[in-house]
Amino acid sequence: MKAITLRNLPAEVARTVQLRAKQKKTSVNKAVIELLEESAGGKAKKKAPARYHDLDHLVGTWTKEEAAAFDKIVKSFRTIDPNLWK
Repeated sequence: MKAITLRNLPAEVARTVQLRAKQKKTSVNKAVIELLEESAGGKAKKKAPARYHDLDHLVGTWTKEEAAAFDKIVKSFRTIDPNLWK
């Protein structure tokens, strides 16, 4: 697409663009494009996080005894060893 020249850009808008560029560590031009895409409902919108269901069949399959045995075994993993943090 051809270049677009913006005249009389309000100071608040200019600050917003510059702040976005600084936060994203990108150019002012790319920041303007991202902001325009967001406002137009374009591709710059955040995507919904992926949800995986490949282990769903395991949920709720342990008995209370199995869960208690597992918790007993892994209890030592939850203890902080102060000697490791010196």
